Amino acid sequence: MRSLKFLTLAAVAGICFAATATKTQAQISVTFGAEPSCPYGYYDYAPYNCAPYGYYGPEWFNGGVFIGAGHWFHGPSNFQGKVNNHYDPQHGYKGAMPKRGEAPAHNDHPQIKGNETRDGRGHSDNDKH
Repeated sequence: MRSLKFLTLAAVAGICFAATATKTQAQISVTFGAEPSCPYGYYDYAPYNCAPYGYYGPEWFNGGVFIGAGHWFHGPSNFQGKVNNHYDPQHGYKGAMPKRGEAPAHNDHPQIKGNETRDGRGHSDNDKH
């Protein structure tokens, strides 16, 4: 009989502890900060370094202003634009890179014949194959 009382008391205590436990919800906040200020745009992957003149084709610019890439892309959802990935360090480029906040040395945007088509979120046409 004592074991039945002990078991009942343990069950009641367990129910009380379960009823008073607070439930928490996970809160995830991801902040990317301000869009990089680069004269010819920036790469669409971290650490979002400035891209050199010639990496992005003219469709990446609206009125001379870069439309963004990656997290800061603000172009149409069906956007496709040419890039020349020979100017990408992930493809072996080791040439000069502009600094953030630097003024453009060219008034026009290059008429490149890019070797890759990308959307504004960093996906290339090669990703679809």
